[in-house]
Amino acid sequence: MRLAVVPNHRASDIIPDLLERGLVVRSAKISKSENGTLVPVNAEGEAYILSLGLEVIEGEVHGRKDQSPQQIIDRSLPLPAELKSLLPQRWEFVGDVAIIRLDERLKAYEKEIGAVYAEALEVSSVCVDRGGIHGELRRPTVDLIHGESSESVRLENGIFYKLDVRELMFASGNVDERARMGSLDCGGETVVDMFAGIGYFTIPLAKHAGAELVYACEKNPQSFRYLKENISLNGVEGKVRPVLGDNRDLPLAGVADRVIMGYVRGTRDFLWKGFDLVVPGGMIHFHDTYPIWEMPQALERDIALASAGREYVIEDIREVKSFAPSVSHYVADIRVYG
Repeated sequence: MRLAVVPNHRASDIIPDLLERGLVVRSAKISKSENGTLVPVNAEGEAYILSLGLEVIEGEVHGRKDQSPQQIIDRSLPLPAELKSLLPQRWEFVGDVAIIRLDERLKAYEKEIGAVYAEALEVSSVCVDRGGIHGELRRPTVDLIHGESSESVRLENGIFYKLDVRELMFASGNVDERARMGSLDCGGETVVDMFAGIGYFTIPLAKHAGAELVYACEKNPQSFRYLKENISLNGVEGKVRPVLGDNRDLPLAGVADRVIMGYVRGTRDFLWKGFDLVVPGGMIHFHDTYPIWEMPQALERDIALASAGREYVIEDIREVKSFAPSVSHYVADIRVYG
């Protein structure tokens, strides 16, 4: 079997890229060696690895486990039956980190649970989401229970997103909206991303949608640090201008062909600034949460109040995801004419 030798310090970048391109032999197991991570690759993968200046060797590989992660976890954790029934059957991946939720009754067994889940899910680190997002900067309550680091890189739609899951929430439920932003035709456009975060929408717009310039505004210093790293990681330094601070203080007006407002729970309070930034003929993508029984009237009312008399048309309203019982996250595409 042909094995790509990936230096460990580059593994979090290269391996997700190989998987995304379909260059990994998935029936064989990725393994470690003293020279780096050994990744079984097909013929196209071998050519790609060589083009990166890396080594490909011949070697033996083991097949992937023939049991499901749930079966491995059940077999490997010697817990009473009443506690085993509480073990999480679902998880989320952010690169080489798995995030799970644990019942409080399992807290005494967290170390053992973390080690078993890491083995079963083939990740380096396991974190527990304690639940809830706190404060205006939306910091999660997440603890590391296995591994050395909660920082990782997630590959999605050809975009690398680096973050520390103990410091920042990864908005996994917005994957379709991120893909949509990347599929837009923004050739030659100036875009203002008012709530850039780590680059969720900024980078797809710059890398895939053809935006000429994106002002990426972010208030959270931790998010801003990763925003700058992700701009570099994805090679869009020449297209993105990161701005640290409150978007209401942006010294800009009438500059944006497109405004992205990808925050929720209070975005309506910033909508006036979106109208202030957009040029006639431009588009605002306005996100917020609303009780489903108030839609679309409540959203239309908020847009009217913020428009300051400018002419506009709501071209589309879509539900992004369920947010809470009877509350959903919506996005409205607003074309501004006046």
